[in-house]
Amino acid sequence: MCIETVWFFIWGLLWAIFFITDGFDFGIGVLYPFLGKNETDKKIMINTLGPLWDGNEVWLITAGGVTFAAFPLLYAVMFSSFYSALMIILFALILRGVSFEFRGQIDNPKWHRVWDTCIFIGSAIPAILFGVAFANIFKGIPIDGNGLYHGDLLSLLNPYGILGGILFLVLFMQHGALWLCIKTEGEIQQKAVKTANAIWPLVLIVVAVFLVVSKFETKLYANYIETPYLFVIIAVTVAALIGIMIYLVKQDYMRAWISSAITIVGATFFGIIGLYPNMFPSNINKEFNITAFNASSSQLTLQIMLIVAIIFVPIVIGYQIWAYNLFKDKINKDNLIYF
Repeated sequence: MCIETVWFFIWGLLWAIFFITDGFDFGIGVLYPFLGKNETDKKIMINTLGPLWDGNEVWLITAGGVTFAAFPLLYAVMFSSFYSALMIILFALILRGVSFEFRGQIDNPKWHRVWDTCIFIGSAIPAILFGVAFANIFKGIPIDGNGLYHGDLLSLLNPYGILGGILFLVLFMQHGALWLCIKTEGEIQQKAVKTANAIWPLVLIVVAVFLVVSKFETKLYANYIETPYLFVIIAVTVAALIGIMIYLVKQDYMRAWISSAITIVGATFFGIIGLYPNMFPSNINKEFNITAFNASSSQLTLQIMLIVAIIFVPIVIGYQIWAYNLFKDKINKDNLIYF
């Protein structure tokens, strides 16, 4: 396997890890106004992600950094094409971050309502727009031979792009509800369990529709048809999705959350594998496609980056395991130490 291909799949893996880790943050933020019916419930929900959300976003920075360093042409074209959408995501993430910090500064219901709304908006918008962006990449982007984007923000909101946004939203809501099942107890946990059970059929339907529509709207299945054993990725993803409900029935919430994480990885790699070797395909002319080979840095750069990644990525993973273990206890009204 050539080093460009190695970095192509590392690039996909970093996005998948980001969607796993920050996905439950987004999901809890979206569920926040619906499950947090009183001040105690809201504080418990914030505390389930409070010590972890900023560390989770390290993976967003890492994925963006790898895009810049390993595939500079992709970085330039992708960020200029999606500039408006990415700026909205960035502002939404900032809004969410300051909401966590500012909400507890003044003990006033009106002040709390303002930041509660910001937590919801700052979670829902990135969840939807990341789905819209990746669905459009799967479908093909109107870029010409100079990498110029012939579209605007509204053209990204085509039916397939919106379907991708809905897919990401329901996956993250399911992921967040399961995290609440693990981290809470009592009434708020029961509400989270009911929510996870209620969302699961919706996730199943949206995943099935997305897989079918992708057959007609994209060329993702070409690699699968050429190499049939790749269909195991889809089979594992569907099995993991079914595993969520099996473990929910058994009240084994940690395994249900792990199944959800596998579902998110599978959904990400369904697209990544289907795209290969394209990273930003053009729907104007396939000659304009940006691939892992025409967008990559030099061989020496990729080799040095690989050595750095082999050394430091395990350190980051080790730190996050330590942090998750440190804050592994269930959250209740007696141990609200954050916000």
